[in-house]
Amino acid sequence: MPAGTPDASRPAGRLPRPRRGAARADAPARPAGLRTRWLLAGLVAVLVALVAGVSFGPVSLPPGSVAAELLNLLPGVHLDSGLTEREVAIVTELRLPRVVLGLLVGALLALAGGCYQGVFRNPLADPYLLGVAAGAGFAVTVAIVLGAGAGGALTGLPVTIPLAAFVGSLGAVVLTYLLGVAGGRDRSPAALILAGVAVSAFFSAGQTYLLQQHSDNIQQVYSWLLGRLATAGWHDVLLVLPYFVLTAVVVLLHRRELDVLSVGDDEATSLGLHPQRSRYLLIVAASLGTAAAVSASGLIGFVGIIVPHTVRLLAGASHRVILPLSMLFGGAFLALTDVVARTAAAPAEIPIGVVTAVLGGPFFVLILRTARGVRA
Repeated sequence: MPAGTPDASRPAGRLPRPRRGAARADAPARPAGLRTRWLLAGLVAVLVALVAGVSFGPVSLPPGSVAAELLNLLPGVHLDSGLTEREVAIVTELRLPRVVLGLLVGALLALAGGCYQGVFRNPLADPYLLGVAAGAGFAVTVAIVLGAGAGGALTGLPVTIPLAAFVGSLGAVVLTYLLGVAGGRDRSPAALILAGVAVSAFFSAGQTYLLQQHSDNIQQVYSWLLGRLATAGWHDVLLVLPYFVLTAVVVLLHRRELDVLSVGDDEATSLGLHPQRSRYLLIVAASLGTAAAVSASGLIGFVGIIVPHTVRLLAGASHRVILPLSMLFGGAFLALTDVVARTAAAPAEIPIGVVTAVLGGPFFVLILRTARGVRA
């Protein structure tokens, strides 16, 4: 057949299929190994945050010596860090548990934020969307008020405040779910959001009333509401760790379903997915992780908005990329933010929720402007 003569066996109007491995002309060029490099970048960020968080504080320690002492915690590693016994105790018993708690809480909040944004298809969704914050705040306020009425015996228990926050968070999520599905089995994500707003208003009103009646407890309540990572030893870390593992496993195993949900329920159903079942499973898992994080650290806002959006802008829009990287960068972000909270006004300590709000406020405005520009 002469060159340039069309193949009669090929249907008219159909272009030849490109060879396997050939790049499409209209496909955006993407550097090879981009995902691997971002994964390595996230791991490096976690390691940097770990060393920096342990090194800096009221007593600054050499980062190199701190890194060597952290390596000594690994089996079979014996390095001379040059730290005294007192400095080693500061590293292993005081600062390291706090930094690890920050890594876990930051990872949970960022993971939940990315999950909520995918489930609700709303770029402004965050871990406190379903009334988690209001429910936790109300429960903690009740615990503190009752503890003060009992002579402080109740709040003196190390597990009372975290337990109250956890129960209040999950109670708010359950109430939001019941209100969201009250009108039928198949409700849109907007119904859950509106239900979360109503539940938040209810619990916030109850908390305000209690604070008005017990004004002597306001300082103690607000010290928790503003967020903190202060922990005595590894107790809080061990409390959060099982929920961290459970939430991470469930959400990451279903991260592909978030990409399917993004095309709409009808299309997702045609692809063999049960949209409502997947959506509620992811909401429950993310809410469980958020409740665990809130119970250990108080209310720390904006992490669930800042980190997933930054990852989405830099590494890609697929949830297979967003969720794992959000865990890594979210943990690193909160651990480094805690360093700022501990050192910016030393020897005093700024509530970490204030620092994240200062960073998150401008970022929130940027998201609004970007979304408005896209609609225009």
